[in-house]
Amino acid sequence: MGGIPTGKKKKEATIKNYVSWFEIPAIDFTQAVNFYNHIFGIEMAQNVTEVNAMAFFPATKGIGGAIIAGPGSVPSDTGPLLYLNGGDDLGVVLNKVEEAGGRIVMPKTLISEDAGYFAIFIDCQGNKLALHSNN
Repeated sequence: MGGIPTGKKKKEATIKNYVSWFEIPAIDFTQAVNFYNHIFGIEMAQNVTEVNAMAFFPATKGIGGAIIAGPGSVPSDTGPLLYLNGGDDLGVVLNKVEEAGGRIVMPKTLISEDAGYFAIFIDCQGNKLALHSNN
């Protein structure tokens, strides 16, 4: 089949999640932290040094991530697209994006009954991200 996936799983591939950590770059660290605190209704713990700054999404289990500012942290609306968990209904988070300084690129859209919904937005730093939820 010339490198085309057959759908058969290899026995040695036992990775549960293909994402283990994510970082969202920021130029204006405080603005970015306030943006995500606002849209998710959270309070991110922060670690600020002379070199960089990180604010951590509060994850008790599953995949965690952070906002990061410092050398090499350049926001972008191109490249890989990160899907953040929109909770029970991504509309709750999405409805806060514009009031927090972001911009909605694609509104809440049905993928399928089984796969749920997604939406795409640009955050206050210029990063393109997505949300996903089952409802």
